[in-house]
Amino acid sequence: MTTGVALDATGADNQIDASVRLAHEAAAAGLRSAWFGQTFGADSPLLAAVVGREVPGLHVGTSAIPVFGRHPLLVSSQAQTAQAATHGRYHLGLALGTKLLTEAGFGIPFERPIARLREFLTALRQLTETGTVDFHGELLTATTPIPARVPGAESGVPLLVAAMGPQALRVSGELADGILPYLAGPRALSEHIVPAVTAAAEDAGRPAPRIVALVHGVVTDDVDSVREKVTEQLAFYEQFPSYARAIELSGGRRAVDVAVIGDERTVAAEVRRYRDAGVTEVVFSGTEIAGESDRSRTWALLGELAD
Repeated sequence: MTTGVALDATGADNQIDASVRLAHEAAAAGLRSAWFGQTFGADSPLLAAVVGREVPGLHVGTSAIPVFGRHPLLVSSQAQTAQAATHGRYHLGLALGTKLLTEAGFGIPFERPIARLREFLTALRQLTETGTVDFHGELLTATTPIPARVPGAESGVPLLVAAMGPQALRVSGELADGILPYLAGPRALSEHIVPAVTAAAEDAGRPAPRIVALVHGVVTDDVDSVREKVTEQLAFYEQFPSYARAIELSGGRRAVDVAVIGDERTVAAEVRRYRDAGVTEVVFSGTEIAGESDRSRTWALLGELAD
């Protein structure tokens, strides 16, 4: 099992410069990957490309680009460019997104998300593997009257999906290389998520999927204070059915119940539980919430736990 970290430098004077600095620190701590979220701010594939270019050896990834409001041709162009820039160290994460942000932000209806994900992945895989596509679906059309290959990205781009629900897991197992579950604890992963996506991959004749679990956590001695902050920080996700279901299947009631907060021994034990649940990669997010000292402690521990 490898370990990584989600980097959030949105509070810095310059997000790009700060992300590069943090990525150097992560690599020095022994972490294997750095991941970037996609909001309405920085373009995450471009940010990952810059960071991966500046920090040789560190894998970089996007977690995750919603399929609504995007097109496979454009996302393929971004992803292949990032892959060429990093010489094969870029990983593309996709997501269904949410009704709230899709309709409020893009002004388009959040309809048939699973069907859209299936069509998006089908067209995108053709593009990233061959540089061409001729896809005509119900919701999407993607063709290449001129080539769409980016020289330097011939190895393709790993495609991951932030999937946790049964239908999304089935599509991901059939068409993607793995999943990026968030706020899903070891119990939900071992009993529901990992078996579902693995079975779908087997039925489709695909290799065992990567399970890249995003875990909100931090090493700290101030557990009660940090838990209070995390409770407030993660409350936003509790309104969405996919997260609420994952939290419940994990044995929790609130999102904070699946966060990993404690000293080195506590956090290390929880990381091992994720490994035992079938996770291939653990990526910690929110490590900055308790300050620089605890962030450094967290990264040092995760570096020690990396295979």
